[in-house]
Amino acid sequence: MIPISRNPLLPREHTQPRQLLELIAISGDFPADLLDRLPGGSSYKETVVKTLKRLGLIRTFYRNRLRTYRLTASAKIQLRTSQTERFAFYLTGNVDTNHLKSEITRRLRLSYIATVYVNMWLADICIFRDEKPEVFSAVGCPVSLLENNAFYSSRELKDMGLESTKIRGSRMVGVLLASSGVHVIYNNGSSLAKWETRSELRVKALLQMELCQRRLPDMYRGNEIKAVLFGDEMKLAGQLLSEYKKDKKHYFVLDGSYEHFYFFTNDHHGEVLLKLLCNTDLTSELDHILSEGLRPQNKNGSIENDAIDSDGNPVLFGYFFDFPRIARFNTAINLQNQHGTIICFDFQIETLHHYCHNIRFQTIDFTKFERRFFS
Repeated sequence: MIPISRNPLLPREHTQPRQLLELIAISGDFPADLLDRLPGGSSYKETVVKTLKRLGLIRTFYRNRLRTYRLTASAKIQLRTSQTERFAFYLTGNVDTNHLKSEITRRLRLSYIATVYVNMWLADICIFRDEKPEVFSAVGCPVSLLENNAFYSSRELKDMGLESTKIRGSRMVGVLLASSGVHVIYNNGSSLAKWETRSELRVKALLQMELCQRRLPDMYRGNEIKAVLFGDEMKLAGQLLSEYKKDKKHYFVLDGSYEHFYFFTNDHHGEVLLKLLCNTDLTSELDHILSEGLRPQNKNGSIENDAIDSDGNPVLFGYFFDFPRIARFNTAINLQNQHGTIICFDFQIETLHHYCHNIRFQTIDFTKFERRFFS
């Protein structure tokens, strides 16, 4: 039975039915297949959806083979009234999340953002507006440091006003502000979407100026802007690596625009890697474990490395699947006719095998890693 709040139309806060309702609210068009990612058993979640429909809070929309959940007008009013600070931004006026369109391009854009919201939420990153400071406010950032890791959608960046016109045309879905740095977030889903490099470089330049110099200099001054690309499967990463060789203009993950450009999957693997990315202490601990039995990093070596093996060969920690680092390592190993090792997670090795040559691999058992670091 689903607990109902004092408002008879809404489930109680902090329950799974309410959490689903809130995720639909900020997403606008919430893909039905994302239910599999949310906590709870399949049968219970099916019951939740049926009950929310019976209460007149959500409805199913199906077109162009994309099935999604949308709020009803009644649900929008109730959420907007009960938690104005959290939902007014998404459920007021002629915005994409409130005035929904049926065009597939607009719906796919919303579904990509919804997937990232779920990734962030499951990784304990703040996504709701009442949980995080208005960093991109037109009047300036109200804090000098962030207490928690937070994700801001591309639409939230438009709070800046005229400056936000510089991100027009970008494929980014938002920006993650974490203790580990500023990360521009992209989501390709299952496709090999092309980018307009100049648009993405404008995003990077804008965030460098706004966050590292103007709004959060105490936290990010001198930091390099990084990027994270989400995709539905690891094979997409392999396709990007191969397609870049053919079309450097539109697949810019390896052209040096970003020093670090990570690839995470839209599943539990990606969710856990996202947690790790945001926790510098755990990342350092993992690096320390991986370094056992190896010599210290050679910072002056001709090949980028994180450690040196007993034979004097470079070792790269590739568990974040950092496109540029992997490419630089692979190229240098082959050009210099050297040997090297990449340490990665077991679910990443097949993709790396297809791309890297003359390189050995050591794998991290993901299940054991998660049990040790996040249980």
